[in-house]
Amino acid sequence: MSDNAPAKGLAVITGASTGIGYELARCAAQDGYDLVIAADESRIAQAADDLRQVGGAVEAVEADLSTVDGVDRLMERIEADGRSVDLLMANAGRGLGKGFLDQDFAEARKVVDTNVTGTIYLVHQIGNHMRARGKGRILLTGSIAGFMPGSYQAVYNGTKAFINSFSFALREELKDSGISVSCLMPGPTETEFFKRADLMDTSVGQAKKDDPAEVARIGYDAMLDGEGDVVSGWKNKLQSAVANVTPASMLAHQHAKMAEPGSGAK
Repeated sequence: MSDNAPAKGLAVITGASTGIGYELARCAAQDGYDLVIAADESRIAQAADDLRQVGGAVEAVEADLSTVDGVDRLMERIEADGRSVDLLMANAGRGLGKGFLDQDFAEARKVVDTNVTGTIYLVHQIGNHMRARGKGRILLTGSIAGFMPGSYQAVYNGTKAFINSFSFALREELKDSGISVSCLMPGPTETEFFKRADLMDTSVGQAKKDDPAEVARIGYDAMLDGEGDVVSGWKNKLQSAVANVTPASMLAHQHAKMAEPGSGAK
């Protein structure tokens, strides 16, 4: 973005190379926002090229957002032009299948560092800038997975329970600040998440999933409306409602049926 760029709003979207994050970025571009998009893979550059066709300036940052250094790199790019962030969509996330004791611990830790540590560090950085201005909107991508103990996805579901809870707490803290905090809670969505998490041999990995563009639009609109949370899709709304009144032990057993390795069709 050059110094002569028109004075449009600025949206920052993480995990934006594919899936829900890319579609969130597309929503913002269609609304006339300039974008800074980030992901931990080189495909973020192609995503930026595609989004430029929608309109507005797009900066791509390839950075490992599970690390403080990666988030700092993103912040340096955001702050380089001295512009304020109007929309933050903290969508970067990572999953991991199989039983916890069978997982590589470094990979399990990366799930925590990406979904929790990197996310809240970025929110802390940008949130303080927003508070100083008295203006801004934050959307966190949680999940209906956060409502249930995730047998064979134990770490991932735990991180999403954290994000769901964190978003409500932060929203309350900032209710009189001019900043809105919203949480998008999708169910299984047709993205590369399940392949990357090694879940393609599971029942949930092989099941029909929601359209990421539709999920993103629901979350984006909820953020602009200042809603606290939104569960996308009526089946997911029903599942989250049932989860709230079902014993945790039963939820863990039900989740195992969906996510246990080999539970999908052979």
